[in-house]
Amino acid sequence: MSDQFQLRTYCYLDRMQPQFAAFVGTITLGDLVVEGMAALYIEMSPGNWVFRMIDVAVKGTNVRPGAQIVEREFGMFEVHSFSQADVLRAGEIVLDRLGLKVEDRVKPKIASIQVITNVDPYQAQLVNRTIRGMMLVPGQTMLVLELAPAAYINLAANEAEKAAPVNLMHVSGVGRFGRMWMAGTEADILAARDAAVAAIEAIDGKEA
Repeated sequence: MSDQFQLRTYCYLDRMQPQFAAFVGTITLGDLVVEGMAALYIEMSPGNWVFRMIDVAVKGTNVRPGAQIVEREFGMFEVHSFSQADVLRAGEIVLDRLGLKVEDRVKPKIASIQVITNVDPYQAQLVNRTIRGMMLVPGQTMLVLELAPAAYINLAANEAEKAAPVNLMHVSGVGRFGRMWMAGTEADILAARDAAVAAIEAIDGKEA
């Protein structure tokens, strides 16, 4: 293992929520996910390591690959199954091949979090032109969350949806920062925000 290798994200989702799973289905280039599946997102540097690691994951367990992405700086892959045990076992196999533990991952940090109340109709239209998820309705409250490493945003979005009946508008978990946008009533957005923050702060790991 190179001294320059970094396990940036080890992010396990126990049960994909309806909107999160539906949104992932609009952007995935691999096997489609559905509500109720467990999933594992692993991000690393150098990025080309993803090809070897997703190979050992799908050969060693009954999981399906949903994403295999190498971008300018990092590589990320996602695997999923209705069996939580299979997904967790896939993670164990990858970590064993790398000679690492879960605690060797980078601890995520929230870079920016904003709650915008009573969204203006013109701003809502601008936002709606760039999303694949639910539409932003004028007058709603909007949550904007940005964190690093990027792939942890998937956990934040999924846990936020568990906590409150919010509308998931956008999730981006590739690159240096992960971002998500949600909308709903102010009370629901605050509950979703608190759940997302709690999930991220609960992740242990090494400082970047």
